[in-house]
Amino acid sequence: MRIGPKYKIARRLGAPVFEKTQTQKFTLSQQRKDKGRKKFSRASSEFGSQLLEKQKARFTYCLTERQFSKYARQALAKKDTNAVSRMFSYLETRLDNVVCKIGFAPTRLAARQMVSHGHILVNGKRVTIPSINLVVGDVVSIRVASAGKPLFADLNSRLSEVEKPSWIKVDMKADTATIESLPKVEGVNLMFDLRSILEFYSR
Repeated sequence: MRIGPKYKIARRLGAPVFEKTQTQKFTLSQQRKDKGRKKFSRASSEFGSQLLEKQKARFTYCLTERQFSKYARQALAKKDTNAVSRMFSYLETRLDNVVCKIGFAPTRLAARQMVSHGHILVNGKRVTIPSINLVVGDVVSIRVASAGKPLFADLNSRLSEVEKPSWIKVDMKADTATIESLPKVEGVNLMFDLRSILEFYSR
């Protein structure tokens, strides 16, 4: 997925959807720009609000519209009340997202490239598809032949600094991560509204 200027996109969406925009410097810059911008009282339409939420989530996970809409359709396929949980699980258990979340890569885009180039193993097997969804019991690790490459030079510091999700167990000595449970959306502070997004796709 090719992405344009990240700061410009994040300012347009009004949310720090990229890792490089999740800094105090960007927040202060955004606040200054908001103060100097003329405010309009006209409320956004429901469709416009849902579209904005969808774009926030799509850019957060760095997905194309086709990829993102596929997850939404799958989440809505069952006529029950768990669509939001399924959508969250589809997004979070993507291999590239997990590689980023545990600290193997600094960003999701870097994680995607890392997987595509064959540096990551799942259950001991080389995987080059960033979009595969991991399941409980899967073990993610770094290929031995890749461990000495420059992109893993600061791995120890990244692993120690990153706050890992509760559903992933990371062994910092072995540089492995095990999926212990499926992610739960309850209690997670998201910068987008998944329920509103699914309403957008259920039109």
